[in-house]
Amino acid sequence: MEGLRIKKHVRNHRVIPGYGLTMGITIMMLSLILLIPLISVLVYSFQLTPGEFWNLIIKDNVVNAFQTSILCSGIAAFVNCIFGMILAWVLVRYEFPGKRILDGLIELPFALPTAVAGITLSKMYSSTGVMGRFFAQFGIKVSYTKSGLTIALIFIGIPFVVRAIQPILEKLDPQYEEAACILGAGRAATFRKVILPELRPALLTGFGLAFARGIGEYGSVIYISGNNAKDKTQVVSYVIMQKLNYVDYPSATAIALVMLVISFIILLFINVIQVHQSKRTNNI
Repeated sequence: MEGLRIKKHVRNHRVIPGYGLTMGITIMMLSLILLIPLISVLVYSFQLTPGEFWNLIIKDNVVNAFQTSILCSGIAAFVNCIFGMILAWVLVRYEFPGKRILDGLIELPFALPTAVAGITLSKMYSSTGVMGRFFAQFGIKVSYTKSGLTIALIFIGIPFVVRAIQPILEKLDPQYEEAACILGAGRAATFRKVILPELRPALLTGFGLAFARGIGEYGSVIYISGNNAKDKTQVVSYVIMQKLNYVDYPSATAIALVMLVISFIILLFINVIQVHQSKRTNNI
């Protein structure tokens, strides 16, 4: 009886306040930060007729911006999956001097202001920059092209892939690899049949996060892309900002709505992967 009283007393005296207060604070914060801004985009967009909305979306500069953002973000996310997996593998499986420093540097794109990253990358890969001078010898221009845009998106997206894969590698028992080697599997077969199936959900999650970040990125790409409509280097975020500067709110909200739909699709994709991985982990 005394034990039950103690448990009841602990249950009734929680560190965080009761359900009603905490739920009210949660809903208020979500409404102010997330729901109200999203609803405002929908309200402005629904003021347009379907014909007006379609005509705003199919303009050449808008279509080109979507194609550029989606293509460059997809390529950057794919590259990040390859090199992010290698980085995560090195950080988890090997011990070497400076490992903690390298692990901390992975977070640099999160901490560094995106505008600073964009200015630095555009200067570095310009024809007179450290890296750009090397490519210029072969007639390759990086800054103010889609190649430079992709490099910037790789820079800001790599942490998502590394941080998604690291926990899975830390939990992956090396004995599975040893068993595969004992059974005669080579390195390629061991990676393909033992390691990759375990990493696939995390890879897809990292890809989705990096892809979503890339599509909506503004600060790091605004300088290095060049924003040239003729060369099709404008991104969607820049087109939205351009419409706002011209006080063209209908066009800006129409483009923002399409971006919102794309973001929800990516979020749904990531959540489905995480739920599938959770079920798979619980069944093992």
